[in-house]
Amino acid sequence: MEEFSRKYFDLLTTEYAGINLTRINKFQEFMDKQITDSIRPYEQSDVFKNDVDKCGINVDIGFGGGFPILPLAKLLPKNKFIGIETRNKKVTVVGEIASKLELNNVSFLHSRIENVFIDVECVCTLKAVGKVYDFLSKINTNKIITVYFYKGPGFYDLEKDQVKMAKKNWDIVEEIEIDVPGTEKRILIGFRNKNVPCGTKITNQLVKLSSIL
Repeated sequence: MEEFSRKYFDLLTTEYAGINLTRINKFQEFMDKQITDSIRPYEQSDVFKNDVDKCGINVDIGFGGGFPILPLAKLLPKNKFIGIETRNKKVTVVGEIASKLELNNVSFLHSRIENVFIDVECVCTLKAVGKVYDFLSKINTNKIITVYFYKGPGFYDLEKDQVKMAKKNWDIVEEIEIDVPGTEKRILIGFRNKNVPCGTKITNQLVKLSSIL
């Protein structure tokens, strides 16, 4: 993982420095706040780990500079990873970086989540992206899926009402503090839909997730 991380860091700070995928310019800080931060939920949450291992398909929404999708793809080469991002430039650049890092288990889609039809069982991850209920209410699926949000320490103060609304249609399957060196503790909270959400009609405007696999 360290060799992978050094190559990743070098790409971000040299060839792709002008894209602003990270503001970190010291390798150890990059390791702590980007690489370790991305894989620590898998190491510290048995629930998350079991879901990821059992499902084998991981969807990362709003991956930005490639976190956590690329470190997780390196850690779990047998799993299939799909990144969904609204900014086309980042989709293109992170795709190029994934290729240069020799990650063959990653695909990318330039889209908003409400324009995607999740027609396969999967685990979704969002790192510091989107409010809980606002995001969950946009999901279109005909499967039971699990969605994990990776939040900062002030999550419960900021999104108490969001969690309350989400509980109407989603069960909380995990709530755990994650320790990451050099950072504040983070909150990993996972939701599983109690039944198939209302947005189940496939239209020509929706991209089937299975078409990306």
